Amino acid sequence: MELIIQLIAGAVGGNSAGAVLKNLNLGVLGNSLAGLVGGGLGGQIMAMLGGAGMGGAAAAASGLDVASIVSSLASGGVGGGALMAIIGVLKGMMKK
Repeated sequence: MELIIQLIAGAVGGNSAGAVLKNLNLGVLGNSLAGLVGGGLGGQIMAMLGGAGMGGAAAAASGLDVASIVSSLASGGVGGGALMAIIGVLKGMMKK
């Protein structure tokens, strides 16, 4: 369940970053795909670092406690936006 939340948050984060960073925008599909990948990667990295699922034992077992959901949203959104920006910079560098 957390991975789905991270992927959706990543797609939203990628499109949000594309809207804010007009010069790095990859288009709706490019922003969404970069966001999906970045959201999944960002969420998994945060989980490995211990930043996700800090709730109680019963809630952590189900994966649906509030802290876990908020952590998945934040890490997925930031990861998606960051990867979209990195790909946008690389794309701009390759044009030159």
